[in-house]
Amino acid sequence: MALQGLAEITVGVPNVAATGDFYKEFGLSNSAPGVFATADGGDQLRLVETAYRQLVEYTLKAESQDDLDRIASNAATAGLAVEAGDDGSIAVVEPVVGIRARVAVRDEVRHAPYESPLMNTPGRSVRPGERAPAIFASGPAQPRKLGHVLYGTTDIGASMAFLTDVLGFRVSDTSAGIIAFLRCSEDHHNVALVNSPVPFFHHSSWMVNDVDEIGRGAHNLLAVDPDRSVWGLGRHFLGSNLFWYFRDPAGNYAEYYADLDQIPTSAEWEARDWAPDKSLYSWGPPVPHDFVEPRDIEAIAEAMKGNG
Repeated sequence: MALQGLAEITVGVPNVAATGDFYKEFGLSNSAPGVFATADGGDQLRLVETAYRQLVEYTLKAESQDDLDRIASNAATAGLAVEAGDDGSIAVVEPVVGIRARVAVRDEVRHAPYESPLMNTPGRSVRPGERAPAIFASGPAQPRKLGHVLYGTTDIGASMAFLTDVLGFRVSDTSAGIIAFLRCSEDHHNVALVNSPVPFFHHSSWMVNDVDEIGRGAHNLLAVDPDRSVWGLGRHFLGSNLFWYFRDPAGNYAEYYADLDQIPTSAEWEARDWAPDKSLYSWGPPVPHDFVEPRDIEAIAEAMKGNG
């Protein structure tokens, strides 16, 4: 019995059509109105109209009905209502942020192995007389799957407890009460939390093959609008992955990532609390203020009051 990562997310935006155009340029396939698919994971993003941008729901892949029964029991113990879906899924609302966490029995995402092209390195020539194959690739990136989401919470401890005690996540790493990374698969994290005075959706993250595909995806997006870039290229410290973040028309961030730490169930892994200087990155451009505090935070706070 085990969860197996994110199946899909539902994101609310005021401008579904414009936001959908962005994700097509990002490299997702538009499989139905407002629905977008990855190469290996199928339909993994749904856009719906809301007054302000928000993560409405995330769906977790469960291995069997036993997982749903266990989570329903945990929720009842915590005094949380469990909603039964017509498709056999169950849903529980995260009590701090209000995001709906849905759990459904789904097939695990299977990836055809990707053989990274070898690189010439000092003292080792692996392609004598040949150009790098990456220079011949063109067009948008093709994300293989949805890897994780990060959202702000006003009580990071309580949000962590919901993920661990109700849903069964495990803590991978934390940093000084600022940020926490939790997993329900072999990926270093599937949900991350950041301490914030206002609950908000920070970003979704999409796996691509390697750094060249990150660069190709970035090139394609920036050719349309150079102001889309938020932060990158760089490498995170927690999770170790390469990254580049972009802003969609609603203000959400979307990340290309590659080379994320993997933590098999049998692996020895020490979840550590790191100093704040390790919370964001190992190398890369200076962290922009927009990344730490998106420019529309005050507008989201006002919109939440109006919908309260």
